[in-house]
Amino acid sequence: MTKRFLLLGAGYSARAFAARLKGRADIAGTRRNAEKASLLAASGITPLVFDGTAISPELAEALRRTTHLVVSAAPAPDDPFLAALRQPLKDAMPALRWVGYLSTVGVYGNHDGAWVTEESACLPRPGRSDGRLAAEQAWTAAGHEAGVPVALLRLSGIYGPGRNAFANLAAGRARRIVKPGQIFNRIHVADIAGALDLLAEKELEGPFNVSDDEPSPPQDVVAYAAGLMGVEPPPEIAFDEAEMTPMARSFYGETKRIANAKLKATGYAFQYPNYRTAFDAMWREDSWR
Repeated sequence: MTKRFLLLGAGYSARAFAARLKGRADIAGTRRNAEKASLLAASGITPLVFDGTAISPELAEALRRTTHLVVSAAPAPDDPFLAALRQPLKDAMPALRWVGYLSTVGVYGNHDGAWVTEESACLPRPGRSDGRLAAEQAWTAAGHEAGVPVALLRLSGIYGPGRNAFANLAAGRARRIVKPGQIFNRIHVADIAGALDLLAEKELEGPFNVSDDEPSPPQDVVAYAAGLMGVEPPPEIAFDEAEMTPMARSFYGETKRIANAKLKATGYAFQYPNYRTAFDAMWREDSWR
């Protein structure tokens, strides 16, 4: 049976997934307006509009045909798609077999540098990642009601072509902010696409940490990229002295090490298990732009 994917919120990660699937499945995707939606055709995605409030006849027809749904739209206080649907998921999507929801490791909140698995407590900060946790719960409940497995992909900091330390250095906006003990995990967009591909193929459910093997200080990542580029890395700036937006500063208020053993147990092998292997390949292949 032909798989028919709908990418609800066809942004950076979802488009990478579509590129990986090219020629293997029918793929449609939504953006919030017609102008942005029209750009999806260049990526082999049938463009649809979902403005966050109403299901158009065209989208309703695509929903009826969809077998696999990937949700990557940012949540509102209540999930806008589920609110706009106004009927049980199975009634709107009778062919649906699997849902993948792109979430964030931010749902875990701060764990003071401890290792975090899918069984760890979720303690998201109000106003940032608590909406993601609420959306995870809403989609899990909707899938349970419909008898459809829902996979929750909890993503670490996303990087890839156009979004990486090389691009920041080239644009003159890279900084090396140092906060003792601060570490982050990351994930290359190609591994998001790969994990989605495997989880959708096996129609697995539950939470999965989609994260690299090596939580690292952010200043080390910038320095490594600078070394490959043959440029001087920017000077280190103490966290307490750095000028940052409240949102940026809030990221430094959480530190944890993300464990990915559950995803590996499904059979998934990371293309880029750490930032160095990814940066080496991106620089060698000139695929960082």
